[in-house]
Amino acid sequence: MTSSVVDALALAWRAAPGVLWGYVATSVLSGFVPVAVAWLTKLVLDRVAAGADGGLIALAVALAAAGVLLALVAQLAKYLQQELGRRVGLLTRERLYTATGRLAGLSRLEDPAFQDRLRMAQEHSRNGPGAAVDGVLGVAQSAITLVGFTAALATVSPLMVLVAVAAGGPALVMELRLSRRRAEVLKGITPAERREFFYANLLTSLEAAKEARLFGLGPLFRGRMLAELGSANTSLRALDRRDLVTQGALGLLSALVAGGGLVWAVLAAGAGTLTVGDVAVFVAAVAGVQAALGVLVDRVATTHNALLMFEHYRAVTGAEPDLPAPARPVEVRQLGRGIELRDVWFRYGDEHPWVLRGVDLTIPFGQSVALVGHNGAGKSTLVKLLCRFYDPTRGAVLWDGVDLRELPVADLRCRISAVFQDFMCYELSARENIELGGVDGGNALGGAGADEVVRAARRAGVHDLVEGLPRGYRTLLSRIFFDEEDKANPETGVLLSGGQWQRIALARAFLRDRRDLLILDEPASGLDAEAEHAIHRELTAHRAGRTSVLISHRLGSVRDADRIAVLVDGRVAELGTHNELMSAEGTYARLFRLQASGYETRVEV
Repeated sequence: MTSSVVDALALAWRAAPGVLWGYVATSVLSGFVPVAVAWLTKLVLDRVAAGADGGLIALAVALAAAGVLLALVAQLAKYLQQELGRRVGLLTRERLYTATGRLAGLSRLEDPAFQDRLRMAQEHSRNGPGAAVDGVLGVAQSAITLVGFTAALATVSPLMVLVAVAAGGPALVMELRLSRRRAEVLKGITPAERREFFYANLLTSLEAAKEARLFGLGPLFRGRMLAELGSANTSLRALDRRDLVTQGALGLLSALVAGGGLVWAVLAAGAGTLTVGDVAVFVAAVAGVQAALGVLVDRVATTHNALLMFEHYRAVTGAEPDLPAPARPVEVRQLGRGIELRDVWFRYGDEHPWVLRGVDLTIPFGQSVALVGHNGAGKSTLVKLLCRFYDPTRGAVLWDGVDLRELPVADLRCRISAVFQDFMCYELSARENIELGGVDGGNALGGAGADEVVRAARRAGVHDLVEGLPRGYRTLLSRIFFDEEDKANPETGVLLSGGQWQRIALARAFLRDRRDLLILDEPASGLDAEAEHAIHRELTAHRAGRTSVLISHRLGSVRDADRIAVLVDGRVAELGTHNELMSAEGTYARLFRLQASGYETRVEV
């Protein structure tokens, strides 16, 4: 917990040292000023009761000035708190998403436990560290006020100091228990909250709208969303009830202490033991001690809870990379000989079955290799290994004889271009959607020239479509956001069909020209027959003399590949050219003839 406090304060110092110092100063002043007001009030009342007017005006002015200072300091502290929170939130978000960017592979993002922790980190990264800093300074402020009022109370009744402070002990223990329980509940309901968000997104997202409406899925998803919300609410309700009972008991104890003290003070004043000023400072001190204790206990509990939540942020930002970096990285040179998979075994976890089982395959430089096979044969997994989204469980993938694990992963990926089967549709302009293919780890678009973007679009057969959009290449391909340049127009933004989006994704890949390896995973699956033919003709010309990997279930589109590898149950069962595999009369020949028979014209006699 101490290390969490140190980290939170270090974040605040890094984000805004001047604001932090100002916040510390106002917090200290906010702790001292109420005590000063109480003492000045006592002095004024004592002089008034004694009929002594010497120095009374000066005390009154000081009292008024203290009141003004208290008001100003409170407002300044509030501003500094909010500004510090904004700056810390900006820094923590930057660090959080930089840390997730360091997870170069996919394994963590496919881990439900990590997703739960990541959601907690996302939720609390904006305000959590700031809340921890607020809590630490609030504890210090409350401690200052508590010490001051305790000293004031001790001058009147040392016994009441013991009573008031003793009453705060159970409060602190109970609040800390509640804080820990609150953190446990929040962690426990995170999976339910993620599922609730999932179902809520299905009810409102454009991607799910067609099926949800056609199949009447709304009531089902709504019911499941409400069930997950109800489950989370049940846990929160139980926590709130415990909080209600605890706070009620603490409030009753506080009222009994204050009431008993007030009765004693009145009786003592009637007996002449206390002066009017003593009574005033006693009442103020009792109230101040109890308030300071209450705030102190609350701040301790709040800080404790914030620090517990901060642990999720620290865990994510401190997570080790999911792909080990090479101890002595080897420079990624331009591919000259080819890529080799040597006895590659892979599975997604120890409890999962093997997806690849001893794959031996060479992708020679300048040649095209097609991967075919049934669903689940391991084709897409093999592509993930080529991109180094995962490392083989056993065996190695070699780039000109060098294990991919010895190469800097970012440099390796700069040499690869790909169109994935589950390509992305970005809610950006048409030009930006294509330009994303040339970013290569930068943080800004615009690196590619207009001519390059148009050339890539032409090769993907999408230039004429984009040119015909309302704003050409500047047209926003979304109906979710407004185009900031034209938000007064309700028709701003355009939706594309699946096949049109696939052409945009192809253009994005074509922009990454002159890369060493081109991966095409079902690049024309969403296109009509004429468009598919045109794209494959363009791809065939584009692949000529290039090292490429092509995956397709339409075997007619891979017949011109230099080599065709047939995967069966995670193994390379057949390897050769189209003619060689057809002559072998194996799995490939059977699948090819089965597909071809679907295009044959049958005449009933």
